[in-house]
Order: sequence, then C-alpha cells, then structure tokens
Amino acid sequence: MQKVFVSTFPFCRTSPKALEVLESNGYEVVINPLGRKMKPAEVAEAAKDFDALIAGTEDLTSLVNATKTLKLISRVGVGLDSVPLDLCRDKGIAVAYTPDAVSPAVSELALSLIVDALRKVTYSDREIRSGKWTRPYGERIGGSTIGIVGFGRIGKRVASHLLGYLPKEILVCDLIDQTESISILNGVASNIQKVNDNLGKNWNSSKVTQVDLETLLKTSDAISIHIPLTSETKNLLNYKKMLLMKPNAVLVNTARGGIVNEYDLYKALNENLISSAAMDVFEEEPYKGPLCELENVILTQHMGSCSNDCREDMEREAAENVVGFFGGGDWERVV
Repeated sequence: MQKVFVSTFPFCRTSPKALEVLESNGYEVVINPLGRKMKPAEVAEAAKDFDALIAGTEDLTSLVNATKTLKLISRVGVGLDSVPLDLCRDKGIAVAYTPDAVSPAVSELALSLIVDALRKVTYSDREIRSGKWTRPYGERIGGSTIGIVGFGRIGKRVASHLLGYLPKEILVCDLIDQTESISILNGVASNIQKVNDNLGKNWNSSKVTQVDLETLLKTSDAISIHIPLTSETKNLLNYKKMLLMKPNAVLVNTARGGIVNEYDLYKALNENLISSAAMDVFEEEPYKGPLCELENVILTQHMGSCSNDCREDMEREAAENVVGFFGGGDWERVV
C-alpha cells in the first residue's frame, strides 16, 4: 500500500472528493495536522518516508534532499517555484500539477481586485468603520487602459473578463508571440461593441495589443501580474519599474510573492508614486510586513484559488494524478 502525505492547507475543507479518490484506490493518507502552511523543515520531517506528496506552495527542497522513498510530488495548483525540479529529476521523483483547475478562480479574483483598487471599495469600507464618509472618487475599467503581464491560462481569462467592461485598451506583455490569441479576443471585443451599439450605448470599442514591459508600465491605468516566479522574474516590479508607472495607476499581484518587491512597493505607495495596489501573494506567508501600515493597499490571504468549486477540482485532480501515476493511468505531467 502506497502512503500519501498531504502538506497543503487547507485540504478537503468543503468537499471530501480528493480524499475519497485516494482511499477508494487503497492509498494510506496522512493530512497536514498543523492547520496552517507547513515550513520546509516540517514538510521534510513529516513526509520523508512517504511514497507521494500532495503539496501546496511549501518549499520542498529540504524534503527532496532528505527523502529516500518519495516517488511523486503532486502539486495542488500550477506554480512550481517551490519545487526543485532539477533536483527531482536527478533523484527520479516525478512531478505533477493541476494547471487548468485554478484559472477561473484566480482570474476572477484578479478582476475583482482591479475593480476594488480603481473604485476604492476597500478604502471606503475602512473609512466607514473609522467614522468617516468622504465618498472617494475612483476610475472605471471602461475607458481605461489595463496591462496584463503574462498571457498564459490566467492572463487570457482576465483579458476575456475585462472585455465586457469596454476598456480603452488591454495591453499584453509576454515572452511568446500572442498574435493568434489577441486576434480572437479582438474579434470578441468587436462583437461586444455591436451589442452595445444596438443598446444605444456610445462607447468606444476595446482593443488588445501586445507591447513590451516598459510601454505597458508607462501606459496602463491598472496592471495585473500573471507570470511564474523564476530567477528572471524575481523583483521584476521594483522601485525603478514603479517610477515608470502613472501616478493614478494600480498594481495587482495574484501570481507569486517575490515578483513585486514588497519594500519597493511600500516606498512607492508611501510616496504616492502610484495610486494603490492589491496583493494576494507575498514572499513570506502569512504576511506581517510594512504594507499592513498603508491605507492604499488591499491585502488578501493567497486566496486566488479559494473558491469552493476550484479548490475541489484542484484537490481532486491532484489526487487523480497520484492514482494515475502509480496505477499506470493518466496524470498531468510537469515537463
């Protein structure tokens, strides 16, 4: 009987399906007993004698170094910055992930944070709770220029959601030529414009354009980050880059902590170089850093994937990857 340790937290909070998949196929399952994100040393100690690990965003380097039995890491989610892929390859440990299940929830959260930051929703809530009532003005997505850094599964979904708001332009920055996807989205934008024309709405049509990062930073009213954390993207959005941004701009990161330099962001927000920011991810989680002192930043708890349906799908797919790997069936391989 293969043994599976589950380090990710939470797991099966609202649905038992992932656990049922494992147990019905004869796996012995032990779930993170700490009720929080595990530290690298804790994962290494707890999972070193198991055959498979179902992991969240925990740093797994210590575990991979320590284990002599682990054969599979099955990530709940898509990011792989916490998995030492080269070391896994050298030790013959396979890696799986769930790249599609997370996209709907993260893209919707990113969109909601763009709206929140532009319209000062959270800021207004804080004012009321402190006895104030200034009715702060904000900006609409309609007529604004929105920048999307990274145009993979999630970035494309964010763009498709945005089109219904009729932004002036959606700017895309990606290492890959996205001409085909952009052409499809511009066709959708044209059809949305026709619907609004029939309703008597005199709005300008939206346009999606691929640009370099500097152009995106200088031109966008809101910027949403959707790239992986790598050695190349670490601190990509630093103080120097933030100086390029418009004073009314908002910055949203639902991708990975470390892409936006948190101390540089604090400085930029404190100096009013940019209007506001929304951060769902941090270098150290739970986050307790200086951004907590500022009113013009929205902080959420790495909850991009935390819709009931997407968490259920991610956990179930991670469990199915374990069953497929050991049973000779289908599983979502990391290349």
